[in-house]
Amino acid sequence: MNLDDEVCYCYHVSLRKLVNFSRRQRPKPPSRMTECLNAGTGCGWCIPFLIKIADDPNAFAAEDLSPEEYAQKRREYIESRQARNTFSDTDTRAS
Repeated sequence: MNLDDEVCYCYHVSLRKLVNFSRRQRPKPPSRMTECLNAGTGCGWCIPFLIKIADDPNAFAAEDLSPEEYAQKRREYIESRQARNTFSDTDTRAS
């Protein structure tokens, strides 16, 4: 993914915005990433990625996914109607 590709599709938040937010704010706990244009508060798909960005904004890569692959995996997530990702489910660190 490139810096200008969207990570949060619900609120159209780019990787660049999230990385810069994480570098500036150093969000602890990672759920504070939602303060960046409400990222992660829609469908929940991007929450695992937001946690990774919060942990290390300089090393983040969306699992080497192309934007098209990322979008397809999100579609599959939404269509599966599985339980919504939450920060408490995916973040095992102490707050």
